[in-house]
Amino acid sequence: MRILLADDHDLVRETLAAFLLAEGFAEVRTVGDLPAALLELAGQTRFDMVLLDYQMPGMNGLEGLLKAKEVVRVAAKKTPVAIISGTTNRELAEAALAAGAAGFVPKTLASRAMVAAIQAMASGEVFAPLSLLMQDTPVAEVLAALTKREVDVLRGICEGKSNKEIARDLDLQEVTVKLHVKTLSRKLGAKNRTHAAMIARDAGMS
Repeated sequence: MRILLADDHDLVRETLAAFLLAEGFAEVRTVGDLPAALLELAGQTRFDMVLLDYQMPGMNGLEGLLKAKEVVRVAAKKTPVAIISGTTNRELAEAALAAGAAGFVPKTLASRAMVAAIQAMASGEVFAPLSLLMQDTPVAEVLAALTKREVDVLRGICEGKSNKEIARDLDLQEVTVKLHVKTLSRKLGAKNRTHAAMIARDAGMS
């Protein structure tokens, strides 16, 4: 897999490039600003993934993303272009995705998670950390989006039941309940099942 990494911070650029190469990526070409990235995109090399630093010279917010996508389009390539950023908030992530970014990758993302994200985006998926997209999302909205089974499991947690008891009540395998609990904790931004129950109760679930 060939990656084009554009970031004006030498240490970040070199560290990330070295890590990706160590993880088996065939090539990681690096540049320090948007104009250099656009030249690379217009060249002969077909990159599998492009990572643009949100705050590097030439970006001017998300205008740089749009310019990069236009160069890719004119060159008749289908290279996904993603934003990497040290500035992370829900509004910026949503704006980047709405502008057509293949993903929004915080620089604070764990190394292994970043590799998985790059691989996913290169294969056509759209990536952004769920925890970031859920920032400031009203809990009521999160609860309303849960499946019926997730609601049943969450209600059991709120009632203080163990996974085994919930599994028996819902006629499920205990391992299935454990997976639901893990998913619920992630969706609610909870640290554990007890925290998930507290969040749900505070939102009015009994």
